[in-house]
Amino acid sequence: MAYASTTRPVRPWIIGHRGSPRDHRENTLRSFLRAFDAGAEAIELDVHGTVDGAVVIHHDATTNSRPGESGPRVAIADTTLSALREIPIADGPIPTLNELLARTPEDRAVFVEVKAKGIETAVVSVIRAAAKQCAVHSFDHRVARRVREVAPEIPVGILQTSYPIDPLRPMHDADARDLWQHWELIDRELIDAVHAAGGRVIAWTVNDGDVARRLASWGVDGICTDVPAVMRALVDEAVA
Repeated sequence: MAYASTTRPVRPWIIGHRGSPRDHRENTLRSFLRAFDAGAEAIELDVHGTVDGAVVIHHDATTNSRPGESGPRVAIADTTLSALREIPIADGPIPTLNELLARTPEDRAVFVEVKAKGIETAVVSVIRAAAKQCAVHSFDHRVARRVREVAPEIPVGILQTSYPIDPLRPMHDADARDLWQHWELIDRELIDAVHAAGGRVIAWTVNDGDVARRLASWGVDGICTDVPAVMRALVDEAVA
């Protein structure tokens, strides 16, 4: 990995998972701004690309695809940005990545999860133009690797729901700084190994106070959560 000299946080960062989704609809500007107001050092979000090249923030590949959601259901990759703007969603409309970065405070960070294929260059262009603190991660470790090849200055991470025999191997293969690991598959040994290699461990998605305290005591670098206000107060107390 190329990040051995990176200074780790002295306390876990609180990362708003898609913003503050218990307060406002996930992946909307209102949700992200609420997370920042709650004291989160960073937010995490999901991006797709429209047919005309815009990078938009939305979890699923299609709109209104979840139970209980109403309105047109369209594939983002087959839709123009202007058409996407016309689709009603709660706390909407669907924002673009550059709109979010324009409203991100200079002292906060944005972790961008790439959900779609072939949009790495577009994502990098938006991040570079915004000049804000950003990193890119994905379940598709090839995405992280491609971003590193296109933009060596942008840190990348890999998402995992497993505990490999050699947990550092996937990070090395992707040239990743951050290991986004499901909280149930994190132990002190994993955190120590990643730290020794110069990386960071970010736990997701943590909404339980006891879990957060345990992870903080082990030295985890980030806690991605649906309740950033609650976790901010809890972690501050735990590491005081």
